[in-house]
Amino acid sequence: MQKTEEITEPGREGSRQRRLLLKMLAVSPLGLTLPASNAVSAVSGLVKIPPIPENILSPEAALERLMKGNERYVTNQSTPLNFKDERLDLVRGQNPFACILSCSDSRVSPEFCFDEQRGDLFVARVAGNYITTDFIATLEYAAAILHVPLIMVLGHESCGAIQAAIDATDNYEQFPGHIQAIATALTPAVRAVRITPDYVGSDRYFNVVKKNVTLNVEELRRQPPILSRLVDTKKLMIVGGVYHLQTGKVELIS
Repeated sequence: MQKTEEITEPGREGSRQRRLLLKMLAVSPLGLTLPASNAVSAVSGLVKIPPIPENILSPEAALERLMKGNERYVTNQSTPLNFKDERLDLVRGQNPFACILSCSDSRVSPEFCFDEQRGDLFVARVAGNYITTDFIATLEYAAAILHVPLIMVLGHESCGAIQAAIDATDNYEQFPGHIQAIATALTPAVRAVRITPDYVGSDRYFNVVKKNVTLNVEELRRQPPILSRLVDTKKLMIVGGVYHLQTGKVELIS
């Protein structure tokens, strides 16, 4: 699961790698002492360029890019998919710029709603977008090994898992098989949004969706030993969002 590869062949992808390498050498002592014509060969096998260089971003820049992609999606200006050009790069490894913990709902596809290509997003999905030990390990891998600077917990309107949690909590409804485990895991969000004149019916439902996202964001930010340290050192940002089915817009909530 290697992220980068040494540059050893000047042929395929050669011109693009050459331009990237010369940019790097322009600000290094080595670049100042060697003619441009000799620069690539002189450091061949020493300098590593990530498969997708434009994905090396700060947390703030990653969030900005994510939301701009969503705006393109909302306004029907998504970038046409082109798998051919990216295929060779992705054979060499991966370096996504954001990680999405999303619901498994078939109507919510992070790559589409953020207008990104393969290799750009590291996506973990489960009904109800809540965290377990396995998902924490997945997010730790994204942050510590792939150096992803941004994690978003993404909920959505009309979430069936949230409705099941509300029915289980309010009406003591039981679900077959292992479905009950999902409803139980989402219970804290339901209990946090009490039934009041302000939060009834669909209003309460949507507020439980948002509360579930918020609770998981807060837990991830405090999660030792990896995620909490990266958050404290400003190398990682963890945010929450809710996808609106009718418009496609992702609303930042945390």
